[in-house]
Amino acid sequence: MKALLYLPILLLFASCADFSDATKEISARIQLQLPDELASTGALAGHTVTMTVGGQRLQAETDAQGIATFSDLVPDIYDISCSWELSASEYQQLTGKELTGGTSCTVSGSQNTCLLQTDGQTVTLSTLLSINQDILISKIYYAGSAYEGTTRAYTAGQYMELYNQSATPTDVSGLYIGFTETDNPQAYTLDNLHEAYADSVLVVKQIFQIPADSPVMIQPGGTLLITNSAVDHSDVSQFEHSLLDADFEAKDSRARIQNNPATPTLPVIYCSYSNMTYINFQNTGLMGVVIFRTNDDNINDWPLVYPYGKTAGQLFKLLPKRYVIDGVECLSNKTTTGPEPSSKRLYSDIDAGYVYINASNGKSGEVVYRRTVRVTEDGRKILADTNNSSADFQVSTTIKPREYDE
Repeated sequence: MKALLYLPILLLFASCADFSDATKEISARIQLQLPDELASTGALAGHTVTMTVGGQRLQAETDAQGIATFSDLVPDIYDISCSWELSASEYQQLTGKELTGGTSCTVSGSQNTCLLQTDGQTVTLSTLLSINQDILISKIYYAGSAYEGTTRAYTAGQYMELYNQSATPTDVSGLYIGFTETDNPQAYTLDNLHEAYADSVLVVKQIFQIPADSPVMIQPGGTLLITNSAVDHSDVSQFEHSLLDADFEAKDSRARIQNNPATPTLPVIYCSYSNMTYINFQNTGLMGVVIFRTNDDNINDWPLVYPYGKTAGQLFKLLPKRYVIDGVECLSNKTTTGPEPSSKRLYSDIDAGYVYINASNGKSGEVVYRRTVRVTEDGRKILADTNNSSADFQVSTTIKPREYDE
């Protein structure tokens, strides 16, 4: 009986309740802004803008004014991106200049962690034009796994791959591979680099070089596989593979990692850590990886720096940004906050986005790799290269070394 007496009171409160604060769906307009090279000649219409939130991808095409309209959005923080490819002939037609340094180019723009909360909000998305390089960092297996049936980390099977996008064999002898500092807190934030070096350098903990004494050819659509341990790891867990066919091995001078004497050595040129000659992959992420070329024979003379504002501690090498060919930003996926863009080590003109694995502590067997955007008539896969790893890369636990999706 008491329940019936309370019912009118509950109904009274319900009739007086104000639900105006409930989350309402909104619309947003993304205004595309062409790079300076195409501002007077490029078309604004027909480009796909992608917005990502919570793993969900939303897409809309731009109209003649370069506006992509999204409706029925939940107010939230979104990652926004747009990219398209121009052939060498299209580039020349639009700019009147011949494309040099690559076979095509990409127009791309992105904004990470953009708050959309007002109905009809307009966001301007600036874009850059970049030449698609022949050689890309195409895959990084940094997560490692765990010994089957245990939680004990296994990292000896970590590896990375380079991929040849071009239609001709490419010589990568003499190419350098750099790994940014991974201090926590950061040795140098991007703001620190802006203040101290006007965005001109990267702070790296390790540099390796593919031997330059003879040609090292990657065939069209082929890969170069680099690891710390070129042995068969497949008996450790379902996520590990045989790396016996690796092209180069960063050998451990202290013999803590099993090496293969038949695999050529990937020499270490600089390392912040004493006596470490193998690649210091971070199995949770939180590292930038770059490839670069330089005619400077005196890399050992490049400046060394302590962490920002300090006069003691770990020493890092300053790498001039102008030498970088390609870069991939890997971030940690924290359990409570997810990846934190503020911890990026690479400038947006090297990698406007970032890639991350689902696991927060690695040991998951997850590989980050570039998605395939098309396959040429001769069967060569063309991988995504928009200088935005958020759009270019995906994650898998089943993809194998030297393998890419269709």
